[in-house]
Amino acid sequence: MVLALPRGGVPVAYEVARALSLPLDVFIVRKLGVPGQEELAMGALASGGVRVLNDNVVCSLAIPDETIEQVTSWELRELQRREQAYRGDRLALEVTGLTVILVDDGVATGSTMLAALTALRQRGAARLIAATPVIAEETSRVMSKYVDEVVAVLLPHDLQGVGRWYLDFTQTTDEQVRELLSAAAAER
Repeated sequence: MVLALPRGGVPVAYEVARALSLPLDVFIVRKLGVPGQEELAMGALASGGVRVLNDNVVCSLAIPDETIEQVTSWELRELQRREQAYRGDRLALEVTGLTVILVDDGVATGSTMLAALTALRQRGAARLIAATPVIAEETSRVMSKYVDEVVAVLLPHDLQGVGRWYLDFTQTTDEQVRELLSAAAAER
């Protein structure tokens, strides 16, 4: 099966699922951004309550536990909102014993994807493939320790942000996510 990290990963995953004739679903993960530097991930939170912290960021910035808990609490609410918005009453697809291709639109630090991969392992996925159009070279090396395979089109040494590698990096909306999930379900 193909699982997308919303929102940006959904259009990419939709095309992957179509090309491989596989079912598509979302796997909700929320970055835990450093307050005041929200694009810098101090960790991530995944469906099922899995939290992964980036110890290098947390230690180097001396982020207090209270701050981590406050950000986690806020992001947990948003994670639950997105689960409801994207899936409604439909249950998540079962991953036990399956090969899962986890797709995002790009991977910088990898915190978000690592949280999702950790949660998917806990849910019993047999084989995990991380797939993305662009991933930082060093992040790819680190990620390869957690997955069976990393598939990427570009592995730049100096990523400088995922958006740099797109001609159009317009944010995907909740409505577009719902439309793509519906279209994928209708094609099955």
